[in-house]
Amino acid sequence: QVQLIESGGGLVQAGGSLRLSCAASGLTFSSYHMAWFRQAPGKDREFVAFINWIGGVTNYAASVKGRFTISRDNAKNTVYLQMNNLKPEDSAVYSCAGRRLGSQEYTLWGQGTQVTVSS
Repeated sequence: QVQLIESGGGLVQAGGSLRLSCAASGLTFSSYHMAWFRQAPGKDREFVAFINWIGGVTNYAASVKGRFTISRDNAKNTVYLQMNNLKPEDSAVYSCAGRRLGSQEYTLWGQGTQVTVSS
């Protein structure tokens, strides 16, 4: 059974840091590009960060560039999101997602982890 399980969310003060993890199982992890998305209450889900299958290509939403870093460890089947200088507007449920090499669609999704940033 394919699973993506996020962890590392929580409550943090503005200016603080969190590191999210997404552990994958039941799949060939290196066959998937991975990304993080987030959704705040009453808002659409939005893209946060992307990393290609080998970790050589990354890109970020403008709102997080310079503050967040996506990385992956294919030996551990895990993708990470290091979030620094957090702002209250970063509060959301963060989910990891995977899309198979050659596909444009994210077909694997985790349940999400809550991040709350207090001012």
